[in-house]
Amino acid sequence: MQIFRKLDWYIIRKFILTFIMMMALIILIVIIFDISEKIDKFIAHEAPLKKIIFDYYVNFIPYFINMYSPMFVFLTVIFFTSRMAANSEIVAMLSCGTSFHRLMLPYMVSATIIAVLSLALNLWVIPESNKTRVAFETKYVKESGYTNTNRNIHYQIAPGEFAYVESFSTWNNTAYHFTLEKIEGTKLVSKLVAESATWDSVGTCWRLKKWFERDYTDDMSDHIRSGEERDTSINLTVADFYFRKKTVETLNNNELRTLIDTQKMRGDSGVKYAQIEKHTRYSLPFSAFILTIIGVALSSKKKRGGIGWNLAIGIALSFSYVLFMRFSQMFVHTGALPAGIALWLPNVIFAIIAAVLYRIAPK
Repeated sequence: MQIFRKLDWYIIRKFILTFIMMMALIILIVIIFDISEKIDKFIAHEAPLKKIIFDYYVNFIPYFINMYSPMFVFLTVIFFTSRMAANSEIVAMLSCGTSFHRLMLPYMVSATIIAVLSLALNLWVIPESNKTRVAFETKYVKESGYTNTNRNIHYQIAPGEFAYVESFSTWNNTAYHFTLEKIEGTKLVSKLVAESATWDSVGTCWRLKKWFERDYTDDMSDHIRSGEERDTSINLTVADFYFRKKTVETLNNNELRTLIDTQKMRGDSGVKYAQIEKHTRYSLPFSAFILTIIGVALSSKKKRGGIGWNLAIGIALSFSYVLFMRFSQMFVHTGALPAGIALWLPNVIFAIIAAVLYRIAPK
């Protein structure tokens, strides 16, 4: 029994080709606007034309396509399905004995192709391309995105090992009033205090000044040491005192999971950015199925006003989905919802809308 018929390949071909054309048109418009917005910064920072093209825009295109793929999918389905409905092609398909449920098969196959491609881009391709893009932005556009939480910093750098810094200077990479404590169970084993700790990039260690260390013992014969200067290596680098929001975009899936585990152990508040990135990479491709169903349900019926009304609805819904995805990140930042729930919430709500529309569409 033949699974795919000529009609299926016809719909798949129209879906994929329209999707590519829609992307190409919108990307062209976005690049034109982006150039007009950043041209002054490119000139001011003397960005070479070769780097602008190959380091920035070649890597910007897959990043932008993947970010707004839900909108592209939805507009694609609305556009070409409305045209088929206006030309009475949908009516002809249903009149020949093809059920509405069977008609959805080529649509879902096309959505699967796009979703798998989007997932592959998210997990492997885009993180690598983002490294070049973000480096270009940092150097020539000055969008470094660095945030330094430079007061009262607490980190658990290893099990039972805690570091505290009263203040950190980004000017000379120096931590002031540095404290390192080792705890076993509920017992304080040792405490190292220094007036300052400066990062030594050559030796990849911290250079302590005016330090004082005390080892605590059960028999009260504590061991005390002190000195003017000392180098020490711990599981903490100068990069840990900076937070870069865009850094998570440059990590592959394994690196992202490792970062989340490390930040959770340290109690780093920046873990929410990594968690948002992780769940976005999976939830975004899944939206292709939901928005395809909504698009077909809304545009498969022939309307007197033509495809204009369907396109207006499609644009409104696709932007509302993208906006909802962005707004859901606020729930994570405010601590209202875990990232796993907040980032999947738009898909859950739109899936319910899709189920209702799909139920009433054949009628």
